[in-house]
Amino acid sequence: MVIEIAENAGFCYGVMRAIEIADRALEKHKKIYSFGPIIHNPQVVEEYEKRGLKVVESIDEIKGPVLIRSHGVSPQMYSKLKEKGYEIIDATCPFVKEAQRYAKQLYDEGYKVIIFGDKDHPEVKAHKGFTDYTAVVINSEEEANNIKATRVGVVCQTTQSVERFGRVIGCLSKRIRELKVFNTICDATEKRQKAAKELASRSDLMIVIGGKNSANTRKLYEICRETAKKAYHIETEKEIKPDWFKGVKRVGITAGASTPSYLIHRIYNYIKSLS
Repeated sequence: MVIEIAENAGFCYGVMRAIEIADRALEKHKKIYSFGPIIHNPQVVEEYEKRGLKVVESIDEIKGPVLIRSHGVSPQMYSKLKEKGYEIIDATCPFVKEAQRYAKQLYDEGYKVIIFGDKDHPEVKAHKGFTDYTAVVINSEEEANNIKATRVGVVCQTTQSVERFGRVIGCLSKRIRELKVFNTICDATEKRQKAAKELASRSDLMIVIGGKNSANTRKLYEICRETAKKAYHIETEKEIKPDWFKGVKRVGITAGASTPSYLIHRIYNYIKSLS
């Protein structure tokens, strides 16, 4: 059985940067607070919790230095944290900050701002804050067809599918008189998705590694499921069932942006032991 790991699998630049910032902060402080999980990977979050990084969901739970994760926060939340006098450790991904700037620019220019993404994703919630919460979030061509405005500006969640984003923009371009689009999908996301699709096209089975709460990992799984004969989304090797590999000659492995390399190689070695 041939086992191959896709190119660009695992940690992206924004996640690695957030991890490095958290490491430096923990060297300086015994305890820091993360507004939401630092990344969407339960194993990494658990490891950092043991080291002193406490995850909170409310500003009232914070009692010391606060880490803003790679997904960012709204300007309203940032202001509240400053007013409270907390030390802010900003680990917002630079690509996310770029999308935030574009969202604000479109809002200031008077466009009806559309955010293509998952409405419950923390990055998207932060983007909405830069439009004074007036932006409309859509995630399908059907929702795009319901937009009623003459001047529309679009930004995108950085981890969305390039192909789906293109189809939605195509729908909007047929109906909107003035359409301004900023493609804010991260370059690493696009490369990871293309590599996963290419590997899936020549694999009997794809293993997609990443947190079940990770949006970009779920997108990878959707791509692989559409292309490979079989695909499974797992977090650790404990979820793997040996009978998945009966009659399988080629296995492909990819991983979301929040998946550490040690976990990818641990799962690779486990699958190798089965063969």
